[in-house]
Amino acid sequence: MKDFFTGLQFLTRIRVVEQTDWSPDSFGRSVKYFTLIGAIIGLILAGLNYFLSQFLPSHVLAVVIILAEIVLTGGLHCDGLMDTADGVFSGRSRERMLEIMKDSRVGANGVVAFGLLILLKYSLIIDMTPTMLTVALLVMPVAGRLAMVISIASFPYARPDGMGKAFAQYAGRRTLIIAIIAALVIVIPMGLQASISTGIAALAGVLSARYFANVLGGLTGDTYGAVTELTELMALLVFVI
Repeated sequence: MKDFFTGLQFLTRIRVVEQTDWSPDSFGRSVKYFTLIGAIIGLILAGLNYFLSQFLPSHVLAVVIILAEIVLTGGLHCDGLMDTADGVFSGRSRERMLEIMKDSRVGANGVVAFGLLILLKYSLIIDMTPTMLTVALLVMPVAGRLAMVISIASFPYARPDGMGKAFAQYAGRRTLIIAIIAALVIVIPMGLQASISTGIAALAGVLSARYFANVLGGLTGDTYGAVTELTELMALLVFVI
């Protein structure tokens, strides 16, 4: 359970146990639980939608759901998306891109990327019926974390050190198999639409990871976050289509 709590308390702001030991190998072992953690996030968001849809208009509910996810994850993946956009679209050398991504300041590309992300999520959420949205919110975080695990296990790390390196270093084929099986067990009972959405979204996420890896010579913690956000966006889009 220690490894599960490591992943849960890193990927979310849910605090279950007091944890002072954040060793690299514990980070790496926690990766296999990421899809399960995605399911927990999905249950919270779907529960909010189920209860609040009876009282709130769709446009207000969409804002509440987007805000709830950001609060629940601490904006971790949004930060990764912004840093990735600033670096990858800077037009600089590979080394300079990595330096820009490490800078705590946010540039114009990051701001535009975040703005478009929120706008698109909002638009897709308000276009769904409450019942469809409940399923979509369950699927969305699972697909996002599945794509993250595939990216961690399948692509090299771009930096000689960094927090994300612990994930890549200790997460191997066994981790990937466990994460995929967990995602299938979670998603398949929800029906064909949920399964198709997860598959297409995860594929889109992996393709974005390949693009980032080609540009940067590998992936970083920031790109893991960007892949997660882009995958979630694609999952919502497939449901709307």
